[in-house]
Amino acid sequence: MLQITNRTAIPLSEIELSAVRSQGAGGQNVNKVATAIHLRFDINASSLSPLYKERLLNLNDSRITKEGIVIIKAQQHRTQEQNREDALDRLKGLVQSVTITPKKRKPTKPSKTAKRKRLDSKAKRGQIKSLRGNVRD
Repeated sequence: MLQITNRTAIPLSEIELSAVRSQGAGGQNVNKVATAIHLRFDINASSLSPLYKERLLNLNDSRITKEGIVIIKAQQHRTQEQNREDALDRLKGLVQSVTITPKKRKPTKPSKTAKRKRLDSKAKRGQIKSLRGNVRD
């Protein structure tokens, strides 16, 4: 189980992990050993709550496809185990980001004093600028 919060967890059977070859430089070893991890997680077929599924699908994240599949490729580390942990941590962070309920915004208005100060400063600035004009006799 991948523990997301105290109440939320994802069974590892819902997460598809596959080892692939890493990209980039690395000498002969990179051409022989599959150390990078490709993680695939289907949001729609998961056991997450419908609220979390909806929030995940509404996220504007390049890792989530239009079909609702999270694809994470981890290849920063030299070992497959470290890349596996990195991929699972990134999935955990993504799901944790939608478990936090955003606060409701309370619309506010500036106070009368703040409005008066703003208008006074604008009038003062305008007066300074008007004094920069040409002087007439």
